[in-house]
Amino acid sequence: MHLRVTLYDEPILRQEGELVSLFDAELKKLADDMIETMYHIDAAGLAAQQVDKALQLCVIDISESVKRKGETITVNLDGKQVPVTLLMPLVLVNPQLLPVASKNIAYEEGCMSFPGGIWIEISRPEIVHIKYQDIQGASHELKCDGVLARCIQHEYDHLHGILFIDRAERRDVMRFESKLKQLKRETRDFLRAQAKKSHS
Repeated sequence: MHLRVTLYDEPILRQEGELVSLFDAELKKLADDMIETMYHIDAAGLAAQQVDKALQLCVIDISESVKRKGETITVNLDGKQVPVTLLMPLVLVNPQLLPVASKNIAYEEGCMSFPGGIWIEISRPEIVHIKYQDIQGASHELKCDGVLARCIQHEYDHLHGILFIDRAERRDVMRFESKLKQLKRETRDFLRAQAKKSHS
């Protein structure tokens, strides 16, 4: 089932996700719906906050990006090197970032909660190292680089109420000031309409 994607300035996007403790059919259904929604909107990742749930859960699939750009990504899962496509779609539950030595790389990022062509250069570590649980609750450790590392960090931020514009230089954000104001207005109108519906 396709879910509605929350938009910039909706309060849920600033909420820290609760840790998932119940690995049941409801969680599996939510993850499946998020994956379906991610494919439907042609995104590389989606966090629970983007479908109006404050949970430590996100989904990722960078297969198309890898195919399109021909990027080589190194992926180490639970101590073994694996092809990146083997992991896709990737469901991360309760992810934790672990320290890793890495240089920062600047790259343009967008976000499905910011429609309208808002792309801003963001500097992030090139390599990421995380612990997480899968949809069954089994624990894993993942170390990777490239677009997968960037996507994980983008979604990880969402799970903690951090948006990609928070990581950007102020002058870069200001270039999209009018678009961001317009988005805020649209979000306010939507929330007002929802509130009216619930009271009628």
